Amino acid sequence: MPADWLIENEKDGTLLVLIPEGEFLAGDEKFKVRLPGYYLALHPVTNAQYARFLSDRRPNDSDLDKWIGLGEYCFVRKCATGYEPYGGKEGHPVVQVSWFGAEAYCAWAGLRLPSELEWEKGARGVEGREYPWGNDWEDGRRCRNSQNRGNETRCGVWGYPEGCAPYGAYQMSGNVWEWCADWYDGDAYRRYKQGDLRPPESGASRVVRGGSWGNGDPGDFRGADRYGNEPTNRSSLVGIRCARTLV
Repeated sequence: MPADWLIENEKDGTLLVLIPEGEFLAGDEKFKVRLPGYYLALHPVTNAQYARFLSDRRPNDSDLDKWIGLGEYCFVRKCATGYEPYGGKEGHPVVQVSWFGAEAYCAWAGLRLPSELEWEKGARGVEGREYPWGNDWEDGRRCRNSQNRGNETRCGVWGYPEGCAPYGAYQMSGNVWEWCADWYDGDAYRRYKQGDLRPPESGASRVVRGGSWGNGDPGDFRGADRYGNEPTNRSSLVGIRCARTLV
């Protein structure tokens, strides 16, 4: 391992793992894509991290409503000093965050959202695994999903270590869907297969990847699976994973 394979982001404490430059197998057809090196967060952004961001930024009511829904499933709330996590969920992934709220957090932290190709390489490794841990679903026991959560919803971001991806990232399948930077385009992977890696320039929705605590179909947790979600949507199923450009 190179000396800088794991780094800590100073602003928010996010741990990021190095995804080295090189080819990987992408999409259902497992075609070769070459990406530059980059860093990907080891786990989704937590309630504690997002509360710190809000306390620092002090958004007005309009921005707050645009970024996050402080509702039933969101364990971040206003307090006398700004915002705080509560309910013993400090280390659970923040949810009910829109794509705009994800972008705002990343900008504050000096990070960014991953492209969906970056997300996929982080989830599947170079050999195009079906799931982060391998090619078999194994009854979903390696990730948080609707079949094994009991009466709970999300779990802590260090849960299910047996389901880690090849580079060490936690919960690339399950717990929460994760926003990517890209607009969703159903034809994007056809272009990528032809060598045109430019992301879509526009669209009606943004890419989310990975499956969540509310899903039970094994297909939703596959590394190649991709969905579009309206960027204004603040869902209890969707969270954030950050990335950082390698400089």
